[in-house]
Amino acid sequence: MAATVGDYLLQRLREWEVDTVFGYPGDGINGVLAAWTRADGPRFVQSRHEEMSAFQAVGYAKFTGRVGVCVATSGPGAIHLLNGLYDAKLDHVPVVAIVGQTNRTAMGGSYQQEVDLHSLFKDVASEFLETVNVPEQLPNVLDRAIRTALSRSAPTAVIIPADVQELDYSPPEHAFKMVPSSLGFEAATQTPDEAAVRRAAELLNAGERVAVLVGQGARGARREIEELAELLGAGVAKALLGKDVLSDHLPYVTGSIGLLGTRPSYELMTGCDTLLTIGSSFPYSQFLPEFGKARAVQIDADPSMIGMRYPYEVNLVGDAATTLRALIPLLERKQDRSWRSGIEDGVERWWQVMAGAAHVEADPVNPQRLFHEFSERLPDDCIVVADSGSAADWYARQLRFNDTTRGSLSGTLATMGSAVPYGIGAKIAHPGKPVVAFSGDGAMQMNGLAELITIKRYWQEWPDPRLVIAVLHNNDLNQVTWEMRSLQGAPKFPDSQTLPEVDYAGFARSVGLTGITVRKPDELASAWDTALAADRPTVLDVYCDPDVPPIPPHASWDQISKMTESLWKGDEDRWGVLKEGVKTKLQELRP
Repeated sequence: MAATVGDYLLQRLREWEVDTVFGYPGDGINGVLAAWTRADGPRFVQSRHEEMSAFQAVGYAKFTGRVGVCVATSGPGAIHLLNGLYDAKLDHVPVVAIVGQTNRTAMGGSYQQEVDLHSLFKDVASEFLETVNVPEQLPNVLDRAIRTALSRSAPTAVIIPADVQELDYSPPEHAFKMVPSSLGFEAATQTPDEAAVRRAAELLNAGERVAVLVGQGARGARREIEELAELLGAGVAKALLGKDVLSDHLPYVTGSIGLLGTRPSYELMTGCDTLLTIGSSFPYSQFLPEFGKARAVQIDADPSMIGMRYPYEVNLVGDAATTLRALIPLLERKQDRSWRSGIEDGVERWWQVMAGAAHVEADPVNPQRLFHEFSERLPDDCIVVADSGSAADWYARQLRFNDTTRGSLSGTLATMGSAVPYGIGAKIAHPGKPVVAFSGDGAMQMNGLAELITIKRYWQEWPDPRLVIAVLHNNDLNQVTWEMRSLQGAPKFPDSQTLPEVDYAGFARSVGLTGITVRKPDELASAWDTALAADRPTVLDVYCDPDVPPIPPHASWDQISKMTESLWKGDEDRWGVLKEGVKTKLQELRP
């Protein structure tokens, strides 16, 4: 039997060393699915919904550095991919979407499931989007989609009409208007201009109070950042997607920055006279030093993102590790360590405050303690993901990552419902590592419950079965509730905010997973111990108090202390700093 286009598609993916494709079937990709029955890989991982397939591909790509691949049928299947692909676009993650389309003979005829896919995908896959209309196109189109995704850290899309998938494959010829192609991609190592590096060194050497901000683009430069921070006596803050760049056990690492940030990061930025940003496009300039109060240098591998967010004097285009290795020999060790000493004092105090905040009594469980108890037990080589919402607040502030921890969430799109599929994608990529996902009950109801069925299907193949999903069960869309209170000064609107009661642990048990219900704070430690030693994936169903407020990063230490002494329990007159000062400040800081 001659190889079809579908057969060759899978062969080409294997040649690119793609080992997993996340997807959901449909007749628009029947030719590819039929080829899978004859193929020895890549593996097809079936989700419960195409959006989840896209999120799983994002999670896979985030935690491997390789391209994530997802596949969907024409029409509704393609439409369902969009949210996950936008997550990849905004967080700069390489993902390739392979999408079916109706037969070419039906195009333009308002046929069933016929959607203008080029119009649909032209924004999300703006870096590369093409339709394969004849077999000879396929190698070049697929190769370019993969290379572009990897080189631009972006989603791309390949559309293959259903009838084309079933055609006999024939390669491009050595002929006019044929486009040959080849395999392979070696990322370039970018080295910035030597004169610009010298200017950056002069600026950093002149500063007395240096602050460093790192993002996910700095992930491969951990040792260089540590050396630089020691030379300059600097503190290092982390953008949310850069939380796993440096260990939180380093005394000068101030933690997250922004609305989900820490008091030490806020003090670092308000007190510095020099800023170095590495691999981050952190968008909220309000949390950076006031304009004119700090000189600044930026390092980024993407020239389209350089010079943004702040009036940088020197902008170095280059990958983080290579650029820092060129910069470090030109730096002078700062003899006055008083700035560093003050940073370290603030960091130590912050972690003490976080421990205290986690142990404040609540009704029934303080959600901060859920994160604190896990942080105390964080396994080596653990992958940690969190959903958008209040789970992201406590992920940013309460979790203390070590050198072996990897973590992420939907940073820029901040979409609900990503944590569980991220966790699945991470577990498929690293079946021998523990994975922990924190999800709000709103996100869990949105799509997490359905993906427990996906976990049921695959978990017995994992050499390390530990995939723990911790649900913040408060029957409230909590982040929006607090945003309404603090930004609009409005009370909770139950019709929009209150969620129906669901037994998440019971649902987990119904599909053969471990389910643990926690209703008292003293049960958390043993629940984590059980989950992290379990012989199968576990859902921790933790009944949390919805009235535990997030701590604004700019609140003073005295205000923070008052906020962590006791809960306000919805008493409008006791909201204090949130009701007045913080409400005003957050309105000023709103993007």
